[in-house]
Amino acid sequence: MKAVPKQMKPDGDVRKIRVLIVDDHPLLRLGMRALIEQRSRYEVCGEADNSPEAIELAARLKPDVAIVDIQLKSTDGIELTKSLQAQSPETHILIVSVHDEEVYAERALRAGAKGYVMKQQATEQLLNAIDQITAGDVYISPRLKDRMLNRLFTHSPDKVASPPELLSDREFEVFRLIGNGYGTRAIAERLHLSVKTIDSYREHLKQKLNLGTSSDLVRYAIQWGKSQPAA
Repeated sequence: MKAVPKQMKPDGDVRKIRVLIVDDHPLLRLGMRALIEQRSRYEVCGEADNSPEAIELAARLKPDVAIVDIQLKSTDGIELTKSLQAQSPETHILIVSVHDEEVYAERALRAGAKGYVMKQQATEQLLNAIDQITAGDVYISPRLKDRMLNRLFTHSPDKVASPPELLSDREFEVFRLIGNGYGTRAIAERLHLSVKTIDSYREHLKQKLNLGTSSDLVRYAIQWGKSQPAA
C-alpha cells in the first residue's frame, strides 16, 4: 500500500484530509465520523443525508474524500457518484453498502468511485480504504480483485448471476425499486422522471431479463430483492 501523500499548507503544516459523509442514517454517520476522526490526519468536514445536499456541500467544501452510501432517499449512490465526478473530479469517492460487492462494486467503479467497502466490514476496512484512495490507488477486496483479474486474463466473462450484470445503472435502479414494492407512478416521482419514461424502462427490463409480462417482472424483482441484505 502506498503511503498517504503529505499535503502541505502554506505555512508548512501538513493539511488534514477532509472527508464528506453521505448517508441517510444518522447513527451510521455518527459511527463513521467517530472512526474517521480517530486518525489525526483526517477531519470530517461535512455530512449529508441526500444527493442534492451532498452535491452542494462537495462544491462548497471541496472534500478530498466523499464516503457515499449506495442507497439514499433521493437517488442511489451510483447516480450521485456520477454527479460528484462531473462537478468535483478532485474528490475521491468511496462507496459503502450493505450489499455484496459482487452486486454493486464494479458498477460503482465504472461510475467513477475509487473504492467499495461493505458496511459489515467498514470498521476494519474504512480507514485503509481512505488511505489507499487518497494515495491514488483503487480499493477493492482481494476476493473481488481476483474475480476481475480472472475474467480479464481468461477472456471469458463470469456466468451472469444477477440483474446488475445485464442492466444499465438507471434500469437497475428501476428494477430495484420494483422489487421494493414501488409502483410506476411512485418510481417516477422518486426518480423525478415521467410515468411514460418508467413504462419504457419496464419494457426494456422485460426484454433484457427475458420476462413475458409485467407480473413476471414484478415477481422476479421481488424475489431478487428478498435475496439481498436489508438496507
